[in-house]
Amino acid sequence: MMILEIEIVEITKLSLANSTTLKIEDVSRKGDGVARINGLIVFVPNTKKGDEVTIKITRRMPKFAIGERVEN
Repeated sequence: MMILEIEIVEITKLSLANSTTLKIEDVSRKGDGVARINGLIVFVPNTKKGDEVTIKITRRMPKFAIGERVEN
């Protein structure tokens, strides 16, 4: 139970203002890149499998998030 609580706290830290670098692991049926942060699925439009991108979370849902690419 403690591990789950720690993961939730880490995911919660990803507020809409923060950015993070992710590796796109897959592509969704709609064509968005798919990455994971501690098990949370993150959809990132305009990316492809293998891309390493810096994103910010723009929308957070209970089981997934949507991020947008941030230019460095």
